[in-house]
Amino acid sequence: MAFKPLHDRVLVRRVESEEKTKGGLIIPDSAKEKPSEGEVVSVGEGARKDSGELIAPAVKAGDRILFGKWSGTEVKLDGEDLLIMKESDILGIIA
Repeated sequence: MAFKPLHDRVLVRRVESEEKTKGGLIIPDSAKEKPSEGEVVSVGEGARKDSGELIAPAVKAGDRILFGKWSGTEVKLDGEDLLIMKESDILGIIA
């Protein structure tokens, strides 16, 4: 299924967190937090100013991003868990 976010919304795939700590301890699934890092899958056309002028999004498909812990709405598309969030929920792009 093809999905295109509208306006300033972004479709994000969470990046899985590490299975082990730096010291080598394995983290069980019950103790893991959902990662706040993801990869942008697709981006809407951008927000609009009051004048109607389009503001282009700062992120693009393929960017690796950080977002807030409670950001976005979880959706399931083609059996895959994804997030839809506003571009303003994105904290930054990982270079």
